[in-house]
Amino acid sequence: MLYKRSIYTQVEDYLKGDSNKTFFIWGPRRSGKTTLLERFSKELGVPFFDFDLETDRELFVPRRDALEKLVATHKVILIDEVQTYPAATVVLKMLQGKFKVKVIATGSSELRQKANEEFDTMAGRFHENYCLPLSVGEIEQNTSIVPYEQAQFFQSLLERLQIFGSYPEVYIPENISEENRIELLGKILDTYVLKDVINIYNLKNTKLAKDILRKIALQLGSEVSTREIAESLGANKDTVSNYIEIFIKNYILIPLPSFKTNARKAVSENRKLYFYDLGIRNALVKDFRETKLRPDQGGLFENFIILEIEKQRKNTGAKRSLYFYREYGGKEVDLIIEDYYKKYICVEIKTGEGKVKDIFPLPHQKNLINSKNYFDKINKIMA
Repeated sequence: MLYKRSIYTQVEDYLKGDSNKTFFIWGPRRSGKTTLLERFSKELGVPFFDFDLETDRELFVPRRDALEKLVATHKVILIDEVQTYPAATVVLKMLQGKFKVKVIATGSSELRQKANEEFDTMAGRFHENYCLPLSVGEIEQNTSIVPYEQAQFFQSLLERLQIFGSYPEVYIPENISEENRIELLGKILDTYVLKDVINIYNLKNTKLAKDILRKIALQLGSEVSTREIAESLGANKDTVSNYIEIFIKNYILIPLPSFKTNARKAVSENRKLYFYDLGIRNALVKDFRETKLRPDQGGLFENFIILEIEKQRKNTGAKRSLYFYREYGGKEVDLIIEDYYKKYICVEIKTGEGKVKDIFPLPHQKNLINSKNYFDKINKIMA
């Protein structure tokens, strides 16, 4: 089954429009970016170039004569895994400035860091959006649901996504067993999440990377201390911190910082860290039991809501910032959503009933998200 992703309409609008700025699509490997390019390649009748392949990279040397040949043949150029060729930023500027050709390029936003000043000179010359593991909104839009089955559908979906996550190749096939899904998640974790990131950054220690992620996986909903992780693993604090930042930049971890105000009662120097995919998280802790049997049920649900709100934020380009809030006394609000007008929504995340703690010191709205209302609430909050 071919899923239509939320990014698809935005790419269509770009192709129909007058802009010839490069259109970047960021996201982790295996999230559907290549499938998206394959679809547009077929619809437009043009090939796409995979920068994981040296032969394809060699076609994009920053020379006018080489690029003239490409542009003469292809009015739209599709590039996959653009971050593996940082020098491409020079080529992309030439394609836009000299040849006025549309370019759609997918990859990790680490291109921004790896190309350094060259990427900075592209300021104002590109659009960007995201292709992440499937969101509940994308799944709902690609599924036929009769009204009287909606409640059951969203309950079943919640359980499934908390256990196996939503990487397309894990979620979409209907004819694979749970054992095969677990095996596939282990492959994604070891081959793409760990090995690929280790190779890209020339990191020294695959075991340490996995151990760091496992430590974080066991702390869902809690503040993460880099120092404590380093001490428990006998590792250097700066090394652990560096690995965590790499995981964040490559859409493995979502950072949730503490909201700071001038109010004396607010305190926290640590962040919370959540996973972009709970299947990957469960593969790290080797636990795929149904949620009602698990001691981490509350943390799983909290991670699920945070990641779905983050996907919605990125997929729609919503100008919102996400935080948590904690007082010195220990009372806490799970999620603070701040818009650019400094308006705030305080969100309590509970599997069952509950209420939002009245501790946030600024004017705000209150919302409770639980297992029964999560789909409607996420859409309304991020509208």
